[in-house]
Amino acid sequence: KCKNCGEVFDFLKLKKSEKAKCKKCGSTNLEKQFAAFGVRMNDSSSTSGSSCPTGTCPL
Repeated sequence: KCKNCGEVFDFLKLKKSEKAKCKKCGSTNLEKQFAAFGVRMNDSSSTSGSSCPTGTCPL
């Protein structure tokens, strides 16, 4: 997220020396935010609809 203009965007850093820039204003004053994709929440009290009750099944 850009701290200057508030633009939220994705950036995949491939090289250590690569610097992220805002796609809207070009600023490098950015704040890291984490996406919720790939996060698996395990609620042991609810197993309805679950095909893997142990929570350790392969994806």
